[in-house]
Amino acid sequence: MNKMLSFICMIIIIMALVLGGCSSKPEPVSATPSSPTSTVETATTKTEIQDIDSFFNQTYFTLWGRDPETVTILGLASVFSQNNDQLTDISDEYIRETQSLEKETLAQLNEYDWASLTADQQMTYDVFKWYLEDRIRSHEFMYNDYPVNVTVFSVHTSLLDLFTEYQPMETAKDAQAFIARLTQVDQKMTQLVDGLNRREEAGVILPKFLLSWVNQEINQIAYNDARSTPYYQTFEAKLDDISGVSETEKEQLLTEAADAVTSSVLPGYQKLADCLNGQLAKATNDGGVWKFPKGEGYYAYILRHYTTTTLSADEIHALGLEQLERIHAEMRVIFDQLGYPQEADLPTLFEKVAQDSGMASGDEMVGIFEGLIEGTEPFLDQAFDIRPRADVIVQGVDYGGYYMPPAVDGSRPGIFYATLSGSEPKFNMPSLLYHETIPGHHFQIAIAQELDLLPLRRTMDFTAYAEGWALYAERLMSELGAYEDNPYGDLGRLQYEAFRAARLVVDTGIHVKKWDYNRALEFMVQNSGLSQDQMQYEVSRYMSIPGQSTAYEVGLMQFLALRQKAQEALGDRFDLKEFHNAVLLNGAVPLEVLEVLVDNYIQETLSG
Repeated sequence: MNKMLSFICMIIIIMALVLGGCSSKPEPVSATPSSPTSTVETATTKTEIQDIDSFFNQTYFTLWGRDPETVTILGLASVFSQNNDQLTDISDEYIRETQSLEKETLAQLNEYDWASLTADQQMTYDVFKWYLEDRIRSHEFMYNDYPVNVTVFSVHTSLLDLFTEYQPMETAKDAQAFIARLTQVDQKMTQLVDGLNRREEAGVILPKFLLSWVNQEINQIAYNDARSTPYYQTFEAKLDDISGVSETEKEQLLTEAADAVTSSVLPGYQKLADCLNGQLAKATNDGGVWKFPKGEGYYAYILRHYTTTTLSADEIHALGLEQLERIHAEMRVIFDQLGYPQEADLPTLFEKVAQDSGMASGDEMVGIFEGLIEGTEPFLDQAFDIRPRADVIVQGVDYGGYYMPPAVDGSRPGIFYATLSGSEPKFNMPSLLYHETIPGHHFQIAIAQELDLLPLRRTMDFTAYAEGWALYAERLMSELGAYEDNPYGDLGRLQYEAFRAARLVVDTGIHVKKWDYNRALEFMVQNSGLSQDQMQYEVSRYMSIPGQSTAYEVGLMQFLALRQKAQEALGDRFDLKEFHNAVLLNGAVPLEVLEVLVDNYIQETLSG
């Protein structure tokens, strides 16, 4: 689960880069993208209106270049003429420069005549405009979030992931770049502490019990020996795999790395630990953003940001309760078929489901998931006439349950990581696989990457669309018959959907209705049947990242509603494959734009 969140976090970072700004003399698409040192003055100089495709590409690449960490994560350092040796600036000044770029880019976008554009350009325009307007709406609340928290949506976690998972280490030059970034951690943490202090002045402090939790993670590095930190140990392990470097050179590099951790990483973490310790004395255990001076407005914004709709908190809360009633009724039918007791609560019932369906562990997990991927093929022809070219494979790791997309250049397939440690109930495995791979995330992301569209359209992501599609994929496999002889698997699907529906109630309950942690935890356990241990992390996540969890079920509901709309409008002319083409062959879009796509598909079908 954490790694899946890490992927979501990466996508959110990518989204944050699609902001704007074009150079004073826009270059053609083939030109080298702007460097991260481009200034606001250069990027926002008034120019003649250029070809809009060049405008889209230039602004997209300009902002990507402003975040060298994400350039590394995406493997694009050579494209941007960067050396993987700089950390991303998160200072107040730099953030405000980016905000100026966003405003100027939207102003320039508005100068184009939408009606004169091609259909594809109009769609790119609409998606980019929605995104820029969303970013500009966020400016008022730039210090309302929690940049340090207990989830992977945290600066300290993403920074560690950069070094341990994404920083390349194939040559001696890569090793020097690794060390160069290590020397910048102190500056990064200084910028982070400044941001936390600004939030504290605005009345925004992480809930006290979560602050204590995250501070323990920080202290494990802050007051450790340099050579015992994951920063140094990762460098040491990767250095062994570099060929052509003598033992003497390796020893010198290890010394330099240890010195960098000692002089930069540890002091940076100590500054962060001191800041969090100071905030502990001022923090409360109130978990909702209602406590912020701008809390109501911020939560309204964040719901729009994640769901890409105008649904209010009350509407989302009611939707969650409504969907839980439906899902529980569907569960009850299967429980009755299995002869399960009607008086038992969901946690008790799902404990029995786990026992009756069996458990899997170790290398067996890989084989089961590989078999599930192969088993999707007979069902796909009923619903799709498109396939991604990129394959998806299964790899075992200690803690898995997540998917990483294929490399854009085709050099790496999509990968689903299966958990090898411990054991897991088999009944949840099909829906997890369908959600993460086929026809879920792998299907949608790989197809988008392979489209003949501008980079902006092929790589942009919106949480409600991506997670809504993945939930729709789980349900679609049930509709196609994948669970016909597997009632336990169908209960696994329903449990996952109940989990997502309960989030609608709990997230809004915490941040608008002032629910405390215990009430939220109890609601999640009783309405999903998942364990209290699992839900403790989840409730902490909803408090740390307000609104994000509401995107999943809202996205699913919109996909289903639009499919129903198309069926009713087209009658016998409705074709499920054509509907899926309409929603998949345009890249990820806000749900408001998705409705336009489906309306266009309906009109084209009726007129065709």
